[in-house]
Amino acid sequence: MFFAALDALQNNPDTKVIVLISKPPDIAIVEKLTASIQHSQKPIVVCLLGAEPQASGRKIFFTRTLEECALVTAAVINMTNLMVGYQIERKDAELQSKYQHLKARFSKEQKYIRALYSGGTLCYEAQVIWEDALSQPVYSNAPLKAGNQLENSLFSKGHCALDLGEEEFTLGRPHPMIDNDLRIQRMNQEAADSQTAVILLDVVLGYGAHPNPAEELADAIKNIQSDHQNIVFIASIIGTEEDPQSLSKSTNALHQAGVILCESNAQAARLAAFLVEKDNQ
Repeated sequence: MFFAALDALQNNPDTKVIVLISKPPDIAIVEKLTASIQHSQKPIVVCLLGAEPQASGRKIFFTRTLEECALVTAAVINMTNLMVGYQIERKDAELQSKYQHLKARFSKEQKYIRALYSGGTLCYEAQVIWEDALSQPVYSNAPLKAGNQLENSLFSKGHCALDLGEEEFTLGRPHPMIDNDLRIQRMNQEAADSQTAVILLDVVLGYGAHPNPAEELADAIKNIQSDHQNIVFIASIIGTEEDPQSLSKSTNALHQAGVILCESNAQAARLAAFLVEKDNQ
């Protein structure tokens, strides 16, 4: 179906740029995909999350993260200079300079990131970034490597990225994009752990999602921070102003709760890594 959709888009006169996104497939599929798009008449941006970069052609652009994929796609559509790496590095440097002082508020015990995701794709993207950015492994109920599988998803270990949308958490209960209760319970659990330094969240807007996830999460964060003021909360919002929850209202609610908001999940993951890595001080 993936290749059938690709053929359909190639033949559709209204399609100007094609974007292909997937978790890393088998190497044979990557080779087949690379061969099939090399002579495309349309620009194609490919994001195989975390896969080894392939050689880009004149109209083929390989990216490793959703953030990079979006920026490259925008540059291709707008026919602007593809200095995507520089854009990302410059924004990261600004955020690191702005929030470096937060490192000093962590106790000696606080050294781990606890990421609580409502779905698997962003959880996977963050782990791809942390493979390079963190000196210690990241454990997960949906890990990149089998050796980093959590023994018990109910309890975090070291740096931890949880996909709360996995069946073990959603069986018999609403999905965390709809119901924040499970995530709020886990936020309180992570905050009570003396080793937690950063709690990272994704907030998803749109039809079929919670009617006001940011406000509910913000209230919970305020309660947590009344007892754990040294924990840093970082989040990214997936949504637009046209979504029923409103991007600006959601942004304001989280800002008022003291949450550091990043423009993308990848940016949030890199900032979290910067704050906990001691050699960055």
